[in-house]
Amino acid sequence: MQLEDLAMGCAPKHERRALDKEIRAARTDLAKLEREFGAAAANNAEQRRPTRRGFKIAHNRLGKQSRKARARVSRLFDERRNVPKRIEVRELNQGTVIKLATERKHLTDIIKMVAYQAESDLIALMRPNYARVDQVGRTLLHELFATAGDIRASASELNLTLAPLSSPHRTHAAQALCEILDKTATIFPGSLLRIHFALRPPRRIGLAFPSSPVERSTPAVAAAPP
Repeated sequence: MQLEDLAMGCAPKHERRALDKEIRAARTDLAKLEREFGAAAANNAEQRRPTRRGFKIAHNRLGKQSRKARARVSRLFDERRNVPKRIEVRELNQGTVIKLATERKHLTDIIKMVAYQAESDLIALMRPNYARVDQVGRTLLHELFATAGDIRASASELNLTLAPLSSPHRTHAAQALCEILDKTATIFPGSLLRIHFALRPPRRIGLAFPSSPVERSTPAVAAAPP
């Protein structure tokens, strides 16, 4: 259940939804009756019922149905108006409402701020190698955080090799970022292993041949005649 559902309350939300459905049906019925009443008025022969009173008497049943439908629509609107859009959480639960401790909330806010600041620092490191860093820098980082990779541990290093990103220019920017981070010689927490960052280069395979574009673009040297 989302926080919005908790704030609004399931019962009032479902009750308003049911009333909305009834109102739509009632207004449809009313519109149908009004069209019939209007058609009857348009087809009324003046020589037969020249007065308005005569027309009402002739179409008494249709008039009653229209008034009844109009009253139903008005009643449903009044009912919906009395249904609260939002109720307090304590009204949904008879037990004690559990609030997040102030200290825990402060700790959560601090973690969020530190994570956001770390992300901002990474964006600053990417700026020289990525022209659109101010527009889509965070999107690139989120893709980098979620990308697959390989982890290999040795006696002194922890090697992290990530897969290429969705486009060559993003892969180039991520590779430059990995090189910058690799120079910091960061130690993995709780160990003596130095973290080595790297990005796996994209495969250079053409559409028709398995060789690389560089290999295909190299002109063949004709053999000298014997």
